[in-house]
Order: sequence, then structure tokens, then C-alpha cells
Amino acid sequence: MSSLTAFPWQDGVAALDPLSVQVCLGIVTVTLLILSGASYRRTRSASAGWWCVSLLLFMAGRSTLLFCDPTWLAWACHVGMALMVAGVFCIWAGARAVCGREGHPWPIPVAAGIAAVCSFLENPFTDLWSGGFAYLGLMLAGMTMATVEFWFAPSERARATRLVATTAGLTAAYFLARWLSYAAEGAAGEDFKRYFGPAPAGVVFLVLLITASFSMSNLSHEQLHDKLRRRAEKDHLTGLLNRGAFLDLAGAVLSRAETKASGAALILADLDHFKAINDDYGHAAGDAALKAFAKACSASVRSSDVLGRYGGEEFIALLPGASQQRAEEIASEISDRLAATEGPNGMPLPTVSYGVTSSTGGWVDLAFMISVADAALYSAKAQGRDRVVGDRAPHAAPDSLAREGQP
Repeated sequence: MSSLTAFPWQDGVAALDPLSVQVCLGIVTVTLLILSGASYRRTRSASAGWWCVSLLLFMAGRSTLLFCDPTWLAWACHVGMALMVAGVFCIWAGARAVCGREGHPWPIPVAAGIAAVCSFLENPFTDLWSGGFAYLGLMLAGMTMATVEFWFAPSERARATRLVATTAGLTAAYFLARWLSYAAEGAAGEDFKRYFGPAPAGVVFLVLLITASFSMSNLSHEQLHDKLRRRAEKDHLTGLLNRGAFLDLAGAVLSRAETKASGAALILADLDHFKAINDDYGHAAGDAALKAFAKACSASVRSSDVLGRYGGEEFIALLPGASQQRAEEIASEISDRLAATEGPNGMPLPTVSYGVTSSTGGWVDLAFMISVADAALYSAKAQGRDRVVGDRAPHAAPDSLAREGQP
């Protein structure tokens, strides 16, 4: 194990001045922290937040390691290593946030604690690299975990995460080589000091921080854009698609169904006597009824079906590949679920009328299917409400309706 005079912070290498690299790294880290903090304030993205925490820990860890001289050695070494390890595992947490796999961040304090304990137990009073083997191994583990998360990001994030995944992977490879070199010859080895000391490691960190900062910033803004888009597409009360988003998505799904000649079914639903609920029990009760019906719909349809709030107390669902009979059964199932739901403060939930139509294949216009289902719904209302009325759509729409309102 190395002694005080063998620690690479003091010796340096021929090509790089360690102090200059550390100063440059510190300036860049502070600058990136300020920029990332501004990005987080705008986006409130979890990934941006984790990246800010990571930069803060890196800055604190690097600053602490500068006190690794005989006066402060007893605490600076293991504290600095623990902070650096925590920073790397925060990159992993940020990568999970980017991929939508947020979870408990318990590996962060666990890894930092292991680094601190190993450094303290080995020889912290005389050796600046006390616990170095565990420290480098944990840095390698954290960077490898982050690389895997970035690389296997969901398809909609893959393009934006490839650069940071590649950079993190190269950094992980560098830490692997650094770890193996340390295991083979220790911190006093000439090859370790020349290729894996603080100066070359600082340059590697510099590249990682700059690349990852810009990538994480772009990802945070993409996440914000996606969040705003999803919010614009969803009905704020029920969480279902709003009318415009439903027509866009249902039109695309119906086009695919036409290509496969698999057909589709459409359900149009209207809550009976909804105005009376608002008048007798208040608008809060009406909102509760709408949410209860939306929940019953979501529990009855498949994940591949398209469900939306068509307007007011009207709801609509497109069921690709479903038959007329199956669609009518689903409508009845929705009513059964709603009837089994207890209303707020004992309020009776409304019954529902349904108009159902379907196509067994071939070209059928979405707007025409909606008009057929709407006519069936009016028939259900005229027959006394609280029922399902079906009317199969013809294979081709009349010329007067052809392509009308098709998204």
C-alpha cells in the first residue's frame, strides 16, 4: 500500500499537471452545477435533480480530497471517497429517472457507507489510498449500473440516451482498468500513477461531466415537453384522453385495423340524467360520478383499446379487433362495475346508455362509425335509457360522410 509521498496527488505525471486539472475540474463542476440547477428549476425533472445532487457531491468530494495531508488525513480520505461514490450512484439514480424506473435510492447511502468504512478500517492515518480497492470497485459498479440504465432506456428515449450511455460506458471501462491496475501494483505503481492517477482521472471525469450535463439537460427538457403534451391530451378530471387526442389516436388505430382487415368496435356512452345529479347533489357529486364511470371503463377495456371523454357526460371507446357482441358485453360489464361502486355520501350513481357499432373489416371511416353509434345511443335513450343498443356499421360509408372528420 502506498505511503504519503507515493500518493498521486503529490507526484503527478509528465504530461499533465494534477493541480491544474483539479482546478479546471472544480471550475467546470461549479459551472455545470449552476447551469443544471437552472435547468432543474425550469423542468422540475427528477433526472435533472439527481444530476444536480451528483455534481454537488462530486464537488464536495473533490474538495475534501484536497485536504488529504497529514493534518486532515484521519477524516478527509474516507469522507472524500464516500462523497465521490455517492455522486456516481446518483448518476445511476438519474438514469433510472430518465427511464421511468424511479425507486428507493437506498444503494446510494449503502455504497457511500461501504466506501467510508473500508477507507477507515484499512489504514486512514498514514495512507492516502486507504480503502482504494473498495473505492475504485464501487465507482466501477455505480458507473456500470448507470450505463446499463441509459443503454436500455425505453425506445422513445433511446436516441437521446445513446451519447450519455456511450460516455458512461467508456468511463466505466476506464474505472475497470484503473481498478485492475490498482489491484496489480497499488497506488505507488508507475503505470497506475501515469495512466490512472488524479490528473488523467480528472480529464476522464471532465469529459463525463460535460457530456452528461448537456445530455441530461436535453433529456429533462424532452421529459418536460412530453409531460406537457400528455397533460394537453388528457382530461384533467377523469385522466382519460380528451376528445381531440382520442380522435387522433383512434384514427391511427383504426387505420392499422383496416390494413389488417381485423375490424373494430366502437362504444359511445352517456350517463343518464346527469344534470339531475349536479342539481340535486352539487357539481362535486357530478365529478365523482364521472370519475367513477371512467374507472369502471378503464377496468373493463384492454390496454390496447382507446378510451376517452367525448364531452360532458359522454364517453367513447374504440376496441380494435373486437366483435359487435363482445363490445356490447363490455358495455354491460362497465354498467355492472359502476352499479357495484358506492357513490359519495350514499349518493346513487347514474345508469348509463350505450350505442355500439362495429366493422368486420374493410375501410370504415371513424366519423361514420361515431355517427352510427350516436344514432344507436339516441335509440337507447328513446327506449328508456339504462341499456345497450347495437347497430353494425356497413363496410363503406356513404359519400356524404366519407372521410368527414377523419383525423
